[in-house]
Amino acid sequence: MQLVLATNNADKIREMKNLLDDLPITILSRDDFLEFPDIEETGTTLEENAIIKAKAIAEFCDLPALSDDSGLEVDALDGAPGVYSSRYAGLDVSYRDNNEKLIRELADVPPEKRTARFRCVIAISWSPNDIETIAGLSEGRVATDIAEGEGFGYDPVFIHTATGKRFSEMSVDEKNLVSHRGLALQDARTVLINRINQQAK
Repeated sequence: MQLVLATNNADKIREMKNLLDDLPITILSRDDFLEFPDIEETGTTLEENAIIKAKAIAEFCDLPALSDDSGLEVDALDGAPGVYSSRYAGLDVSYRDNNEKLIRELADVPPEKRTARFRCVIAISWSPNDIETIAGLSEGRVATDIAEGEGFGYDPVFIHTATGKRFSEMSVDEKNLVSHRGLALQDARTVLINRINQQAK
């Protein structure tokens, strides 16, 4: 089986491959194709965007495709930035720009009211009419500053509840055990293994 990761984000590709590379599947990404489209996210929910991307890449490559759409939901901001997390500060902005805007928006919010969660929806498009979705959730709060370190997106400002660590302080392996995307990918592994077993019959 071949599976295409339906994203142009190198950081997401790294995290996804870390959890899927040991499966009996050939994992392909944008680097394996001469051309690879950038799919516009026109949905109003994470699930809609994940399906749009997975379906478009599956059709473009004529192979099964896996995509995700993730968002940070901050309670003090009524769930924002949510589905617009990647473009919270505008189009074609950096991770830093989004983090700085978030910190500004929460400037007057005390630590105990900065609760938030990362939500992820993964879509696997086997064919235009055969699409499965899986969700993952990770609870935490928004810090009052932007930390240095690894990670991407809102990792430098998101403090994970159970560990007390920012995602940017974790290794890829640590983050994949507790993050929204990591938890969703762990369930996606089961979906992929079940499909492999069905095809082997």
